[in-house]
Amino acid sequence: AVNRADLMQRAGNYPPPPDWPQWMGLEAAGVVKSAPPDSRWQPGDQVCALLGGGGYAEQVALPPELACALPKGLSMQEAASLPEAYATAWLNLRIEAELQAGETVFIQAGASGLGIAAIQLAKLLGAKVITSVGGAHKTEFVQALGADVIIDHHKQSIAEVLAENPVDVALDCVAGPQLGECLKSMKHNGRWVIIATLGGAISEINMNEFFRRGTRLIGSTLRSRSNALKGEIMAALEKQVWPAFSEGRLKPCLHAVLPISEAEQAHDILQRRQNLGKVVLTVK
Repeated sequence: AVNRADLMQRAGNYPPPPDWPQWMGLEAAGVVKSAPPDSRWQPGDQVCALLGGGGYAEQVALPPELACALPKGLSMQEAASLPEAYATAWLNLRIEAELQAGETVFIQAGASGLGIAAIQLAKLLGAKVITSVGGAHKTEFVQALGADVIIDHHKQSIAEVLAENPVDVALDCVAGPQLGECLKSMKHNGRWVIIATLGGAISEINMNEFFRRGTRLIGSTLRSRSNALKGEIMAALEKQVWPAFSEGRLKPCLHAVLPISEAEQAHDILQRRQNLGKVVLTVK
C-alpha cells in the first residue's frame, strides 16, 4: 500500500534504514515463496508484512518476524493496507503514550490512513477520541469510525476545541505553529507524540505551562526502529487487533486499488489529500 512516507522518500527527505532496498514501499501482502526452516512460515502461507522499504515489487525479502497471518475474512488488498498504519498506531498509542481505557486522545488527520487506524485502535482500547479533518465529507467519514469529537479545521480552531476538551494523549503528524497553543490543553501528565511535521517544524512553546503540567513531548518514527521491536509490534497486532477485523469490530478502509504501473497516480491522490483510507498497488 502507498503511504505518505513514500512521497517523502521520493522527495529525498526520508531514506530507508540500512539493509533495506532503496525503493519505496513500507508494507505488503502476498504468499510465502520460501522461509527459513526454523520459522513459523511455510510456502503457500498468506501473510501481510511490515517493511523498511522495497514494497513496490513483485517479490520482497524480509525477516520472518515482520510478517503475520492475514486477518480472517480480509482480502489480500485489504490486508496490504494494515501493517504500516496499525504498527505506527500501536507503537505510538500503546508503547510510547501508554494510552489507557477511559483516557482522551487527540488524533490529527483522522481521515488519513494512519488516522483511520489510530481512531479505530483507540476506540478498541476504550479511549475517547477527538480528531481533526478538513471538510464535511471527511467529518461524516470519521464519525462513522467512532470518533467522539470531530474538528473541521477549515471552520474551527483546533486549539479552541481542545481547550474545551482537554486530552491525555495526542498523536500528531502536523505540529507547526499551532503546536504550542494545543499543548496548553493537555491534562496533567499528558503525552503528546509527534510523528511528522507536515504543518512545519517550528513552534513556540510556553515552557512554564509545559513543565508545570508534567507534559511529555515525544518524538517518534517507526521506520528507524529495530526489527526486534517491529516484530513484537506485529505479533501484538496479530494477537490483539487482527481478531477485531475478523469479528467486524474494525474495518479496513480502501480508497482505491491501482496497478503498480499507476504508482504516480496513487501518489497524486495522497499529495492532493483526496483519499479517505488507503491506496493499494497490485502486481501480477
